[in-house]
Amino acid sequence: MSYWRTPQGAGILLIVVSTGALAALDTTTKYATALAPVLMLLWFRYLFQAVVTFALRFPVQKMSLLTTSNPRFQALRGVLLLITSTCAFYGLQHLPVGEFTAMVMLSPLVATAMAAWVLKDHVSHQRWLLMMAGLCGVLLVVRPGGQVFSWALLFPVMLVITYGWFQVLTSRLSGEENPYTTQFYTGLVGALLLSPVVVFNWSTAAFLAHWHWFLLIGFFGTFGHLMLIRAYMRASAPVLTPYLYSQIAFATLGGWLVFNHVPDTLAWVGIAVIAASGVGNALLSAYELTKQRRATVCAP
Repeated sequence: MSYWRTPQGAGILLIVVSTGALAALDTTTKYATALAPVLMLLWFRYLFQAVVTFALRFPVQKMSLLTTSNPRFQALRGVLLLITSTCAFYGLQHLPVGEFTAMVMLSPLVATAMAAWVLKDHVSHQRWLLMMAGLCGVLLVVRPGGQVFSWALLFPVMLVITYGWFQVLTSRLSGEENPYTTQFYTGLVGALLLSPVVVFNWSTAAFLAHWHWFLLIGFFGTFGHLMLIRAYMRASAPVLTPYLYSQIAFATLGGWLVFNHVPDTLAWVGIAVIAASGVGNALLSAYELTKQRRATVCAP
């Protein structure tokens, strides 16, 4: 029990809680999009994040919460995440939660490839092999004749690309911004960009009838990302990243409990391959980091 009180143990617990909340967000979103306009739900999700983050952190940080040295970075990051969320909200209307989440979890591997292209980061042969394995897993999930093969696959494909760029941008500028400031501006940018559009998609009747679903979406999105921030404040990315893939299990469980959907056999194999490639990528990062630290210590 004492292990879970250490920073590393607490970080692992928080990352698992975060993945559970984000899987609940996806499951709730899929259900709620049949009850209310998608853009209304999306707008409320970002507004809720901005308001709650401000209410929780402004009394602690004061004006430093609003201080950013990279306003263009915050704006671009907010736009990329808004596009990502839009693809998720529309994609979940048409695709099962478990398979959708599995495809999205390919994003860290795609971000690695983008970093190699844009930032000229060195990518080992093992990492490229893991990336190819992940792509093979996706092909098993989305194969012709499978349960999810349809035009709606364009949404997770676009999501993986935009979220990959989002991760590259975040990695490039990490350490320069307070995480709660970034959390606030991400919500604010999304809410401001959607406000002029949501006016034309507003339904007061839908909001009054299903307001509790709006609150759940806002809560799960905000809570999940706050737990993610707190997890990374306690433990390093190589330690935590393998546990991100628990989101696939939570999402598949949600799809079964709420929508009575169970992936077919080949989809299960594909999901397992995607998760294994992602965990392998995280373990390889941990090994490379340990090797680099040892080399630094042994250097004269």
